[in-house]
Amino acid sequence: MTPVLSVLQFAARHGRWLLVLGLVAGVALPGIAAFMEKQLPIAVALLLFFSALRVGPRQAFGATRDIGQSLYFVLALQLALPIIFVLVLIATDWRSPLAFGLALMLAASPISGSPSLAILLGKDSAPSLRLLIAGTALLPLTTIPVFWMMPDLVAGKSVLGAALRLLLIIGIATAIAFVIRGFFLKNPGPAGLGAIDGLAALTMAIMVVGLMAAVRPALENNPGGLAFNLFIAFVANFGLQASVYLILKRPLPDQSAGIAVCAGNRNIALFLAALPAGVMEPLLLFIGCYQVPMYLTPILLRRFYR
Repeated sequence: MTPVLSVLQFAARHGRWLLVLGLVAGVALPGIAAFMEKQLPIAVALLLFFSALRVGPRQAFGATRDIGQSLYFVLALQLALPIIFVLVLIATDWRSPLAFGLALMLAASPISGSPSLAILLGKDSAPSLRLLIAGTALLPLTTIPVFWMMPDLVAGKSVLGAALRLLLIIGIATAIAFVIRGFFLKNPGPAGLGAIDGLAALTMAIMVVGLMAAVRPALENNPGGLAFNLFIAFVANFGLQASVYLILKRPLPDQSAGIAVCAGNRNIALFLAALPAGVMEPLLLFIGCYQVPMYLTPILLRRFYR
């Protein structure tokens, strides 16, 4: 085994702890975090590429029944759930950065690292990849009623443009990975899959450094607000994952974990480039805090998913 392959195998075995190191580095090294924040689009594309390369086209698309199920869950998680939450906001007149942050999270598609998180949990990543592709494809449509109900966040054209750009990135990265897997890497074997998992784990660890860039200032200037936002982020993320997993565990035992991972881990950072800076600035603390439960999922929820 070559030294490079040995390093990648090591990264695959200890990927969960690499994510923890990334979280710590993002808070402890603000200069590096600010630099990595600018590289996030590249990291997103690479992570999706490695996820699609590992799964392959046949397993990703699955049967027609599986594709239909993915569309159903996208409509439930990205359309019905945020609409219900926004109706609650309207009824209670709850208007705060935290409320808007939660609404954006529920309206967002799964993060590009969802298949990798499923792998780190020891679960099938194909349901996560299918839900990621379907969720991103439908995002331009599912966000319309949600933002129509939230006039303070109306920015329809920019949101649709950001969703379409993300869809283009996902389409290109997935297509290249499927071509390589279909023609040049048909049977990668355990060693090859381990190397791919290692590359994905390293990419995720680098991503989380950039995503934590907004947390360090809050730690120094607003520790109480940071603690409260972090608590709500854990409750929302793990609550969604646990609820979906327990509901689907019996009817869909092979897919429940992958779908649950997508339910809680949403690409809320997508809206940073889509909505006005004046609207998003108050939400940055919650967005940063939400990265923590996402990247601690493989450690804190591994026993739960077992």
